[in-house]
Amino acid sequence: MPAKQNKGRLVKRRNVGAKSMANHYYTEQPDVAHDLEKWSFELKGKNFQFETDSGVFSRDTVDYGSRVLIDAFSWEELPEGAILDVGCGYGPIGLALAHASQLPVEMIDVNQRAVGLAQGNASRNGVKQVDIHQSNIYETLTQADYAAIVSNPPIRAGKKVVHEILTGAYPLLKVGGTLTIVIQKKQGAPSAEKKMAETFGNVEIVTKDKGYYILKSIKEA
Repeated sequence: MPAKQNKGRLVKRRNVGAKSMANHYYTEQPDVAHDLEKWSFELKGKNFQFETDSGVFSRDTVDYGSRVLIDAFSWEELPEGAILDVGCGYGPIGLALAHASQLPVEMIDVNQRAVGLAQGNASRNGVKQVDIHQSNIYETLTQADYAAIVSNPPIRAGKKVVHEILTGAYPLLKVGGTLTIVIQKKQGAPSAEKKMAETFGNVEIVTKDKGYYILKSIKEA
């Protein structure tokens, strides 16, 4: 099987058929055979070593939307506290932000396979200030007040799930805390922007990049 070189990482090519489109990365137990793969990717100045598997989101590389979110996220003016990464997958957003900010990061995903990979990737890359565990949206959290919540939400899970992530973030944030998400315009950015404005009373388009919107709301009171 030929390989492709892309921005310094080596990724095997594979045939993508209908079965791979039904991996259901947003389910608790993806019904697809394991196919572990290791590769590297630079985020926030660190060359991360990732192990991924079938049945998780963007298994071959850190997806472009996550990269835009990582680069756009700012922690300098946050209140004291932890960051929550909702739908962490195998860990690129949460691990990159934990490494760069040195803040504690809680990382959750409904997909148990993804959670196991994220835990392994945290250990593999020496990122210690993380708490990674399974949770269906906000059902199982370790605290009730976060400095920030970030998410590359599972669009394929449907609008209802995405909007539950947006509305459920408000009561979990400290005053001055932020919700920051990445979403493509064609996959619901205008709808998400409206919902965040309704929930928080404010929303900002932090950046737009190749159709991806970074949306941020601040809990003002």
